[in-house]
Amino acid sequence: MPFSFTEAPIASRQNRRIVGLCKLADRGERERTGLFRFDGVKLLCEAVRREVPLTAVFVRAGSAGRVTERMAELYGLEPDALGCPAYAVEDSLFDRISEENAPEGVICVAKALDKRHKMYTINGKDFPPVPAGPAVLLESLRDPVNVGAVIRTAAALGVGCLILSRDCADIYHPRTIRAAMGTLFSMTVLRVDDLAAAIVGLRRSGRRVYAAALDADAVRLGTFAFGAEDCVVIGNEGHGLSPAVIDACDRSVYIPMQGDTESLNASVAAALLMWELHRGRREG
Repeated sequence: MPFSFTEAPIASRQNRRIVGLCKLADRGERERTGLFRFDGVKLLCEAVRREVPLTAVFVRAGSAGRVTERMAELYGLEPDALGCPAYAVEDSLFDRISEENAPEGVICVAKALDKRHKMYTINGKDFPPVPAGPAVLLESLRDPVNVGAVIRTAAALGVGCLILSRDCADIYHPRTIRAAMGTLFSMTVLRVDDLAAAIVGLRRSGRRVYAAALDADAVRLGTFAFGAEDCVVIGNEGHGLSPAVIDACDRSVYIPMQGDTESLNASVAAALLMWELHRGRREG
């Protein structure tokens, strides 16, 4: 069944729906409205499968048939299963407002997932509930692609929760969502105003927390086994972890490297640490 559009194809960049859609490129607007946008047929299908509350779908007029076919191929979905209005957009306008270099033909708007993604202010002994199992903490990761890649790897390796400092890249940035490839829609993500205090809270609850840092007392990754509820902390792409965060952890862990390589990309380092977390649970 093809899309049933509610009006003629939108042709003007000044159309109020298009203006509202484009404003969602700004983090402040996303936080003010509680909405976010993402592009692509696969992400649309993942959103429907994971019951993300969609509010609107914008479809490239000349690609509507192909979008319908891809939805059916990927997940057996029909356009009437989306549960939100669909608007056709003239091809040239769609190509200008899409976040993709090669647009697939669909842009979605959805409500923020407040039940899974929360912001906490940590006061005294109060600490947000963290799901059982390992957790990964991120301090000041500014690149949305890195944050999205960490989310995707966490989902693949059974890490059920990410805890982010307030100044990390927005999880609803279009590039974060694209890099996470739909896994954001089911991942528990907590943002905290004080990451060091969050680490203290985790340790108080009986978890061990390891800082990814090279210091005098750091233990080499692979020479010990992580426990089932251990946590790791990854720092900023350029500066690593702050002294306050390192001091709050149980101890530091470093990734051995050969040659003149001084460091790894933050998402790659996170992937190696999460693999060891996964291996520790599997073999423990």
